[in-house]
Amino acid sequence: MHHPHSGTPPGARRPAIPVTVWMLGVVSLLMDVSSEMVQTLLPLYLVGSLGASAMLVGFIEGLSVAVATATKFLSGLFVDWSRRSKPLAVLGYGLGALSRLFFPLAASVDLIILAKAMDRVGKGIRGTPRDAMVAAVSPPEIRGASFGLRKSLDTVGGFVGPLLAVLVMMLMAGDIVTVFWLAAIPAALAMAVLIFGVREPAENGAAKRAGFRLSQALQLNRAVWGVIGIASVIMLARFSEAFVLLKSLEAGFSPTWVPLSMVIMHAVYGLAAYPVGRLSDRIGTTGLLLWSLAFLAAAHLVLAFAGSAWVYILGTVFWGLHMGFSQGLLGAMIAGATPDGLKGSAFGAFNLTTGAVVLLGNTAAGWFWQSFGSAVPFLVGAGLSLLAMLLLAIGGRRRVAA
Repeated sequence: MHHPHSGTPPGARRPAIPVTVWMLGVVSLLMDVSSEMVQTLLPLYLVGSLGASAMLVGFIEGLSVAVATATKFLSGLFVDWSRRSKPLAVLGYGLGALSRLFFPLAASVDLIILAKAMDRVGKGIRGTPRDAMVAAVSPPEIRGASFGLRKSLDTVGGFVGPLLAVLVMMLMAGDIVTVFWLAAIPAALAMAVLIFGVREPAENGAAKRAGFRLSQALQLNRAVWGVIGIASVIMLARFSEAFVLLKSLEAGFSPTWVPLSMVIMHAVYGLAAYPVGRLSDRIGTTGLLLWSLAFLAAAHLVLAFAGSAWVYILGTVFWGLHMGFSQGLLGAMIAGATPDGLKGSAFGAFNLTTGAVVLLGNTAAGWFWQSFGSAVPFLVGAGLSLLAMLLLAIGGRRRVAA
């Protein structure tokens, strides 16, 4: 559904957000409930029950993102080549749902790595076709709002999942494995909504072309690579939330209450993502992204020195604001900078590049934590956030000039 005129004339009604976007948002929400029930307790389980080090936790987190993003790249090429998004989305969500059965059975770090790899391959396969479906059904003038809405629904899952984890931990006297078993239920529900509630978007007029070639995917324009470059520095500055979770133990939380830090973070993130997406449709993205990086720098500085629960919670609020101000925007920026036939490849390249960066960043953060103490990775993150702000300001000026 491609509208020739981007931007709504004054006084005209903005188009409604399509049902497909809502349905994909609900699928994301349920999968995220399941995912967060596992992820919020996994770093504690790895360190406490399986004896892993901070560096190993960082490596596992980084590796899972890298696996996901390599898969995302291939999945993006496939979407552009086949012009079909739903079958891949079903495969991706299905693998994620299946991986839930491995976590409670894992008695060693290697099985956890296998389960996370499976979960992340699933995440990698589904991310690109899902973003391509959102882009395909959303008129250009509400694209930011559509991406923001899907993100916001996704984040409600990030809010409910940790709450359920805390509840089960309280009822089951801190039994992490029971939480892992129960996480399979929302994953199965997500599959049902996706299979029965989401339709493959109709073709984009002449978008079905013969002879899609890899060389075309590599010919993405400078604007796309500019967004990818800035996103890479942002991803380097924002390492895994696993470290935020481990920090909560130092700030005085008991394991049962650790997932609450994610509840607060996701509540702030969810409340911010949709309004920020809508605002970006009106005023553009650069200023909002600069704000997101200021929030990230503040989060890092507060968490570096968080010795008490309240200071720590303030840090997670800043982190949530950063996520709300940046996540939907990067997707909308890529969608805006890319010609129609190459949307899947652009999201693929974006995900592949940022994935490699995250593997590097997380492993380094784990090493800093282990070698110099928990404050150092956060201080380095604050410095990188400021560097990203500088690059974004320069890049924004260049884009205006171009």
